[in-house]
Amino acid sequence: MKKFINEPGAYVEEMLEGILAAHPDRLSFAAGDRHCLVRARPGRDKVALVTGGGSGHLPLFLGYVGEGLLDGCAVGGVFQSPAAEQWCETAKAVHAGKGVLFIYGNYTGDIMNYEMAREMLELEGIRADEVRGFDDVASAPREERHKRRGVAGIFFLYKCAGALAETGADFEAVKALAEKVGGRVATMGVALSPCVIPEVGKPGFAIGGDEMEIGMGIHGEPGIRRGKLQPADRVVDEMLDPILRDLEMASGDEAAVLINGLGGTPLDELYIIYRRVNQRLIQAGIGIFRVYAGEFATSMEMSGLSISLLKLDPEIKGLLAKPARSPFFEQGQL
Repeated sequence: MKKFINEPGAYVEEMLEGILAAHPDRLSFAAGDRHCLVRARPGRDKVALVTGGGSGHLPLFLGYVGEGLLDGCAVGGVFQSPAAEQWCETAKAVHAGKGVLFIYGNYTGDIMNYEMAREMLELEGIRADEVRGFDDVASAPREERHKRRGVAGIFFLYKCAGALAETGADFEAVKALAEKVGGRVATMGVALSPCVIPEVGKPGFAIGGDEMEIGMGIHGEPGIRRGKLQPADRVVDEMLDPILRDLEMASGDEAAVLINGLGGTPLDELYIIYRRVNQRLIQAGIGIFRVYAGEFATSMEMSGLSISLLKLDPEIKGLLAKPARSPFFEQGQL
């Protein structure tokens, strides 16, 4: 393991200390716990949006706490769910009178701790509910969508639900919108190398130097096919076809595109990938409204990437275009 760290056990705490020191005008924390990350200037008279999840995925999850996005994030250890108390304290700190909507990925530990936090909040008279991300098409077919993992496409839920919540919309409207966006986004990933969890000190899995794994999850979960590394255009075609089928996209549809690096992939290569995605969508008669390329949901230093498409309608398109600002993401002028 070669990392710029001190003690492996201090990895998350020191990361959070650094982020909070760098952005005191934008971020703070609740209940004396840096793992309960919140906006420095809380939102008012709005549905509060909270996420949570393990560290090691920056800017997911905590990177989307900001104006036009989320109000708070419960931060867990590397690839570990935050404790139920951390979910609860984060929600209490950002509650602004209209309830708390949790938006997070479909992982067992997160589900269990969210459920306990919701019960705690209800005892204090705070309304809470959830919308989970299910965008990873490699992890289950559409008819079993409830089994899918939530990966980089959850960014679109944060962005659109965050924009609507800022308008003062009621709880039912914000939840319905988040569910709608979640049903219209699909993602496929590919990995070339493993990553190393600091407290473990060695790679979590092995993959050959000339191999790739299509469909691998952001924690190293098995994909759908391992084989020899192929040219970029062929990799894109293999990843994009299932996404287009899943979303039933056809000529005349319009999409937003997310090309996401998993931590160890140069931005140059992400744009080589987008070049082919752009060609394919134009050939299919699918309009491209907005393109996001960079690191949105990483897996430590894993070499790999994911492609996400969001199938647009007028409401989603308008919300996606709204300004937003966090230390890790900025769009438009607020």
